[in-house]
Amino acid sequence: MNNTKVILHDVGLRDGLQSISKIVDTDTKLKWLQKLIDANVRYIQVGSFVNPKVLPQMADTDEIFMRINNGEVRKNSDTILTALILNEKGMERAINSKVDKILMGVSASETHSLKNTKMSVDEATNRIIEIAKQCRAEGFEIQVSVQSAFGCGFEGKIETQKVLSIVEKYVQNGINNISLADTAGHANPLAVESMFKRILNLDSDVELACHFHNTYGMGMLNVLAAINSGVKFIESSFGGIGGCPFTKVPAGNVCTEDIVHYFNREVIPNGINLNQLIELSKDAANYLELELPGYVYKTGAINWN
Repeated sequence: MNNTKVILHDVGLRDGLQSISKIVDTDTKLKWLQKLIDANVRYIQVGSFVNPKVLPQMADTDEIFMRINNGEVRKNSDTILTALILNEKGMERAINSKVDKILMGVSASETHSLKNTKMSVDEATNRIIEIAKQCRAEGFEIQVSVQSAFGCGFEGKIETQKVLSIVEKYVQNGINNISLADTAGHANPLAVESMFKRILNLDSDVELACHFHNTYGMGMLNVLAAINSGVKFIESSFGGIGGCPFTKVPAGNVCTEDIVHYFNREVIPNGINLNQLIELSKDAANYLELELPGYVYKTGAINWN
């Protein structure tokens, strides 16, 4: 295991819920957010500033941040609340909502890019870079991503150089917090290690993040490969819920409590309360009337004390 300090970034309230058909009411989202904070998850993705007609599950993101800013949520001193944007209108909403960190990205797949943003990869890349610069000029912390970085459900293999060319444009524009998202779940550990190491060869100061979907059961292996390659931020979701609605085979994220359980078994310090995460996932499963993809919330943790 790489000695780099790893930070979990729970994306359940956004990427987890966006593909769930049952609309989760705002009060419940705020309750789940508070449970994540109380479990000492530092980075939490609260929602996305997108067209509510396209993603009605995210229609209340502005209201959620308004209520957060009004003090309805008790944040820890090191809590970072993040949100996703796709365009300039989303940027304005995120800025007005005083988001701690603004996330945005580009798909390396032309088909996925057109389905997700109605733009080509080049168009989306240029636009996102300009938006990122504006967010930074306003004093906001940012993260950019490359989606479908390890393959596409529509196009199949994505050439490594296509991903690296997007990363190079980010770096050339002074953007150094970069996530690779395995939107279709096609990644494998060797490809993960190779890709992240090549990025670090481009610029050793880049702060890396990863986002894996468990479509083919490779998610946890890919997380470990990413950590061993120097990745700092691991994006995961409570209960393992999730899935991009604009990819061919939507599937859940790697489960936050499963990763925390692994860290605890390996005596890797993380400061997260696993029992509270398990209770959150049980609550979410009951509310959604679904069996979530995660494991540990169903089996309980191994305790060899």
